[in-house]
This record gives sequence, structure tokens and C-alpha cells, in this order.
Amino acid sequence: MRHDPMRWGQPQSPEPAQPGLPGWLEEKLFDQRIVMVRGQLSSEAASGIAAALMTLDAHGPAPVQLHVASPGGELGATLSVIDVIDSMAAPVQAIVTSQAGGAVVALLAAAERRAAYRHARFKLNEPRSAGVTGTADEVARAAGQHLRELEEITLRLVEVTGQSRSRVEDDMSAGRSLTAQEALEYGLIDEILGKA
Repeated sequence: MRHDPMRWGQPQSPEPAQPGLPGWLEEKLFDQRIVMVRGQLSSEAASGIAAALMTLDAHGPAPVQLHVASPGGELGATLSVIDVIDSMAAPVQAIVTSQAGGAVVALLAAAERRAAYRHARFKLNEPRSAGVTGTADEVARAAGQHLRELEEITLRLVEVTGQSRSRVEDDMSAGRSLTAQEALEYGLIDEILGKA
């Protein structure tokens, strides 16, 4: 089983799909059922991640590891990856390898198991709305859609952490930062990996 970006209609470029990640390494990770979320999560990156998750799901029920190293990204892109995770038969285990922030934190809530390395960091902050232009009605509709999507993320975090909705909303508004230990206590993750 090989990960071929051209299979999903993504143009080939001389650069690897994710900066600093050689193609051979991406292929080895894919063979180990590991999908990486690196850098800002854009719609384009989310499409590749979703395609990899769907392919691995089609190849069997063994768990898929989603390694997260992202300060945040587009709310819509995050929700598209969450939709795929929600539809998978294979369980998804999320591991925060360095950081998870903004909308990307909600990927943890979609995973069956959640872990982080000892020095991982978390940033609970509201994802920004994508630049919207147009008539006043179009801007108002886009703002309403953004608020609905933000509420969905908030409710997922409330469910997985056991925190009150008001606390999650306050923490996101304040841009609260958490260490791995604090994230464990908060309920964002189930375990910390590595030696203490």
C-alpha cells in the first residue's frame, strides 16, 4: 500500500507535500498507518489528510495514528478532517507531538484516544474567520456560519473534556495555553507519552 498524492488529483511539485518531510519518510509513515498534521491546517492540507485517512480506513480496521504538530488553521478545513474521522471504521488515535492550537485542538475531540508527548503545548483559542468580502448580507451569512461551526467545536471540547461550556468558551476567548500535564488534567488528552 503506497501513498500516491497524484491519486487524489494533487499536482506534483519539486517540494515535498509538507516542508521538511521527504517523500520516502512520508511513505514509511503511511505504511505504519501514521498520518501527520503539520503546520497551519489549510483546505489543501486537509484534503490530503482526509484522503490518507480514508485510504487507510479502506485497508483495514487497525488503528490509525494522527500525529499533530499544528498551531491551528482554518475552521472549515478542520471540520472536513473531523467529518472523515467520524465516518471511519478504524479507530483514530491522536498524538500531539509538539503543539495543537486553534481549531486543530478539535481533532483531538474526534479521536478515540488522545495522547501527547511530555513537552507538547496546547493553545485554546478561537479560530479566526477566513477573510470574507461581499455585500452586508453575504458577510452576515458568513459570520453566522462561522459561529455555528465554532459552537460545534466548543461542544465537542465540552463533551471530551467534561469541562463546562462556559469554561471552554472563556478559555478559548482568553487564548489559554496548556502544558501536556495541564491538558491531561483538563481532559484534552488521556495520557502523556515518554519518561517523566
